[in-house]
Amino acid sequence: MEVFRIHKTIPFMKYALVLNIISLITFALAVFFIATRGFNLSIEFTGGTVMEVTYEEPADLDQVRNALTSLNYSDFQVQNFGTSRDVMIRLPVVKDVSTAEQSEKVLQALRDQGSAVTAKRVEFVGPQVGNELYTNGIKAFLFVALGIILYLAFRFEWKFAIAGVIANFHDVVIILGFFAFFQWEFSLPVLAGVLAVLGYSVNESVVIMDRIRENFKKQRKTSVVEVINSSITQNISRTIITHGSTQMMVLTMFFFGGPSLHYFSLALTIGIWFGIYSSVFVAASIAMWLGIKREDMVKSPKREDPAQELMG
Repeated sequence: MEVFRIHKTIPFMKYALVLNIISLITFALAVFFIATRGFNLSIEFTGGTVMEVTYEEPADLDQVRNALTSLNYSDFQVQNFGTSRDVMIRLPVVKDVSTAEQSEKVLQALRDQGSAVTAKRVEFVGPQVGNELYTNGIKAFLFVALGIILYLAFRFEWKFAIAGVIANFHDVVIILGFFAFFQWEFSLPVLAGVLAVLGYSVNESVVIMDRIRENFKKQRKTSVVEVINSSITQNISRTIITHGSTQMMVLTMFFFGGPSLHYFSLALTIGIWFGIYSSVFVAASIAMWLGIKREDMVKSPKREDPAQELMG
């Protein structure tokens, strides 16, 4: 499906070197910030106090958040569970303050707002649980990464496979770099968003590489650079439809999904835009510099042995 057709091929590869130098610098900075600043891990990873409270009327989550902010909490989670009257609150560990003292202060702050609220459950989630979640999250990331590498290895010629792998992990590292630099909260939903970006980005790379392979077969007298440029140009309409509609959905989550979806949708937004960029300028450029050519895509017909022809 095409919203519009561009009749003149855009010379994307003309700007490949400059953009890839910028990309390399951005990638290096992302690695630097990840190594030096680390991540601002959420309560799910670090442990803390979990409270379940019940209101007589439907709970106003913004009021709950204001009450926690008034107690000088900045890293916390508030969400409904079960019904609109039930609220789950996650609080970070506070030095020299017990779980019981934390819960009493929070409960009093909620009641000071004029609400009738009772505590149903209060418990401490130890850091060992958080470490287990963190370890399982890393394992999930590695399994997804391995699956993508194997898929690209079987799906494409090795030059395209290497280009696709580099481009996709370029996107993930840059997303993580943003979270490390700005110290945005890194939670399980954010990890899920990063894994989603891996699959989303590889899809765009596969579509472009497939088109390049098709055009190598059709455009037999065209240079490699022209084939790559025309293939990317032919995909622009699809890119606008696919990524535009996805971005609208993600922006809806960003503006109206509340705090629980804020950083998840932010990770997806970064991933969508860098996914487009890396598929066009990183994956295609690396494949070009690795020396991709028509012979890699189009097998020449097998010639028969002349001796066998004479015997026949």
